[in-house]
Order: sequence, then structure tokens, then C-alpha cells
Amino acid sequence: MKEGKPSFLLYNRNMSEKLFKLVSDYKPMGDQPAAIDQLVEGLNAGKHEQVLLGATGTGKTFTIANVIQKVNKPTLIFAHNKTLAGQLYSEFKALFPENAVEYFISNFDFYQPEAYMPKTDTYIEKNAVTNDEIDMLRMSAYNSLLERRDVIVVASVACIYAGSNPEDYKDMFFTLKTGEIIDRQELIKRLITMQYQRNDMDKLRGTFSVKGDVIEICPGHTDKFIIRVEMFDDEVERITEIDPLTKEVQNGYTVYSFFPASGYARNHDDLLIACDNIEKELEERLAYFKEKGKMLEYERLEQRCRYDIEALREMGMCSGIENYAMHIDHRVPGQRPYNLFDYFGDDFLIVVDESHVSLPQIRGMYNGDHQRKLTLVEYGFRLPSALENRPMTFEEWEELPAPRIYMSATPGDYELEHGGKPIEQLIRPTGLLDPIVEVRRTSGQIDDLMEEIRKNIERKERTLVTTLTVKMAEDLTDYFRKQNFKVAYLHHETKTLERSEIIHDLRSGKYDILVGINLLREGLDIPEVSLIAILDAD
Repeated sequence: MKEGKPSFLLYNRNMSEKLFKLVSDYKPMGDQPAAIDQLVEGLNAGKHEQVLLGATGTGKTFTIANVIQKVNKPTLIFAHNKTLAGQLYSEFKALFPENAVEYFISNFDFYQPEAYMPKTDTYIEKNAVTNDEIDMLRMSAYNSLLERRDVIVVASVACIYAGSNPEDYKDMFFTLKTGEIIDRQELIKRLITMQYQRNDMDKLRGTFSVKGDVIEICPGHTDKFIIRVEMFDDEVERITEIDPLTKEVQNGYTVYSFFPASGYARNHDDLLIACDNIEKELEERLAYFKEKGKMLEYERLEQRCRYDIEALREMGMCSGIENYAMHIDHRVPGQRPYNLFDYFGDDFLIVVDESHVSLPQIRGMYNGDHQRKLTLVEYGFRLPSALENRPMTFEEWEELPAPRIYMSATPGDYELEHGGKPIEQLIRPTGLLDPIVEVRRTSGQIDDLMEEIRKNIERKERTLVTTLTVKMAEDLTDYFRKQNFKVAYLHHETKTLERSEIIHDLRSGKYDILVGINLLREGLDIPEVSLIAILDAD
């Protein structure tokens, strides 16, 4: 706790809850007030599923923000792609500045899953580039959900993939107090158990340094501060929060709770039990391959698993640790993997944005993942328990106890069947009308387009241009630059957080034009854009 203030301890769900506080200069208008009242009434009446049929531009996000404030429940907002999730995160962050708004998407900038193609005897090793900043945001989401209730998490499909058991994760927390007597080596061992790595040179997330009686810990969930623990002999003399760059003290604490550095941090005794179970499964699988005369698969599996087991016992980590998640989490075959939903507890709200796209995405994730891993298991690259490191099935999604609101301008059959009569929100509070659509000849289309863009720039408005191919988008961007236009290109290699930055720069006026092949995603709102050109439209 800060000196002279209440203790900083994990959230007790019996304590009084901090309320969601919506901050906005706008008030619900048009169809919004009626939609808010109906949704809140349905939630209070115990309705499990509701549908908000909101036309484009009617302010569905603002409606949901008002619903969250009224029902006062932690909320997961599911979006079907990272760009939309990033936009929603920014909007809710602005609407709820005093509450915890978190961002949970895939932490990979590049991901090539492990795979094997029997026909060509080709093994593809897992190749992934982890985005450190997104990983930090994911850790922040876990920690917020375990310490408070006023939390909104904006998530992509990554939230249905297997994660860690929240009870095991919570058990790794430990609290340090000034005046406490603790052996310095014991404190270092605790940090290592929580997956912190010693690094006396670089102040990286999830590391700690030891210099004499001073231990500096870089938390895994933020890079905004470092925790400095000063000791005198075996007594904790001072706990401070310092700026990573200037080393200035920002806050002092008499009690501080430390979070694990990694979502896969585990108690060493639990890991040893898991290793025993992995070894037992390995022996059974090796006996199976020996009986079938599959000695290549036998050798392949034994070599990999023996190495992984040894690494887990000695260091608590190994490459591909997620494939042993069933044993580490002490689950049984067929049991749903733990994921982000388990960190919310039993009383929370789910909002599915653009549900006509998002729900099919949830439904389709399991089968492809299962078939790829089945091949790996069959040919001795993985144990059968690796199949339990998987996304949630759609049936498991349906069994979640939380009520859900489906949002869409065009809800699908599933939503209409399960959610009953849609709550309609058709009037735009802004008074904007539907856009005028013109079809023009492709002959001389670029010169025609540049003339329209110049008119748009004079009005200080922005333009989106979509093309059929990546090459055409690249060539058009180069051409526009030569014509002295301020233009950016959004492509498949653009990193997740850079996408949000490019859209922000477009809105702020750094760019007048944004070119790409997949810009017209459902739910992407850029009010400054008044012209959209679809080249070679059919």
C-alpha cells in the first residue's frame, strides 16, 4: 500500500464494488434510450441472450457503454478482428477513464503453427514472433480481473484459446511488507518461481536485478514503473515504485503484492507432479508405438518428451510448454481448457460485436486446430494430451453461464433464433443519411479519383481506397506519393498496434488517403472519411 493509505491487496469479491463511471459529453439520443432500457431490463430479468439490431452509425458502442454502467458487471467485448478490437479498446478507454479497460488479442506478430504433412514427409516447426507490448496488455487483463470488478476487456478470437488456470495463477501472487524478515535468497527464489529472470543489465519486463541489498523488479504486466525493494540484512526496509528511465521515486509502499511474470508460472511442486503424469503418458504412448512396430515415431516422441520433461523439472519452462497444458493444469481429457473467461468469475456480461461474423469464427476455430494436432500425435511429434491444448468449442461457448448481447446491423439466423425479437436501433443520433453510391467507368479511373481526393482534401476530409491485389495497392500508394499526396498503405505485414496508429494518423490528418485491400471491415468507424473508392468493383 502507499504510505499512509489503505493496503494494496488482491480484490475481495465480498468488498464493496467500484462502480463503472461513463464519462461523455453526449447523452443517449434517437433510438438509444429505448434500446438501453430494453437491454438492461432483459439482463435484470435473467435473459441469457439478446440481440441489438443497430444500423451502421447509430452508436451501438455508446449504447453498450450505457448498459455496462447500469448493470455494473465486468464485461468481455468480443470482436472478430484485431483492428476492430483496437478501435473498440480506444473508444471504451475514453468512455471509462476511471475504470480498468483492457485489451486481449493474439500476442503474435507472426505465427506459423507446428505441423506435419505425411504425403511429403515435411515437418514444419512452430515459428512465432511475439509482440512484447501485446503480451504485456494480456498480462494486465489477467491481473485486473483478479484484483477488481470494474473491468472491461476488449478481446479478439484469442480469448477462446487455452490459457492458464486462474486459481493456479492467483496462488503465485505474494505480498511483501516493510519491516518483514525474509532471507534475501528466499525472495530471489520466489521471483524465479514466478518466472522472473535475473538480468542485471537490461530492465526488461519480467526480469529482476540484484545489487547488494537492493532488488529491482520489472513487473510482467507493465513497463511504466519498476519496484525497488531495499533490504537491511534480512529485513525489508523500503518498497518504492521508480521511473524506469529517470529512477525517480513515484510512490512508496508499506505493503505490495507481486504478480507472476508469465501466465504459465507454476508452483514447482505442481510442475513436478505434472512431469510425473507426462512421463506416465509418454510410457503408455511409447508402448503403443512399439506394439505397432512404429519405431521411427517411438524414437521421435521419446527424444522430444524426455528433453521437455527434464527442462520442466530443472527450469520450470520448455519450448512448446502449452502442449502439456492438460497435465500442468491438472485437467482430464475432454475437460474444457482454462481461458480468459475463467478469470471473470461467474457474474459477468459478454457482448459480441458484429455477431454475424464473430460467432461463425468461434465455431470454426476448433476443427482446424484439432485436425492439425491429430496428425502430429499420430506421427509421434506430440503426446495425445496435446490435443487438449485447444480453442473452446462452440458447444462449450454456449454453456458459459454469462448472459450475452449480440450486436449487428445484419444478425444471423443463430442470433435471431436464440435471442428472440431484436431490439432495434435504427435512427442515427448524428442525423447522417446513407451515403450516395456512384458507379463510374474504369477508363481513366485514377485521374478521376485524384480529382475527387483533391476536393476531399480541400474540405479537410479523408479517403479510403480499396484494391483487388496487394501489388496494385503498393503501386497505387507509390504513385500517390509521387503526386505529393499524404498517403499510407495498410497491408498484411503491418503489425497489430501499428494498424491502430495508422488509423489514428489518418483521423488526425497526418495522412489524407489510406490504401489497402481489406479496409471495409464490419464495425470499423472513421468519421473523418467521407469518400471511399472501390477500384475494379464487381
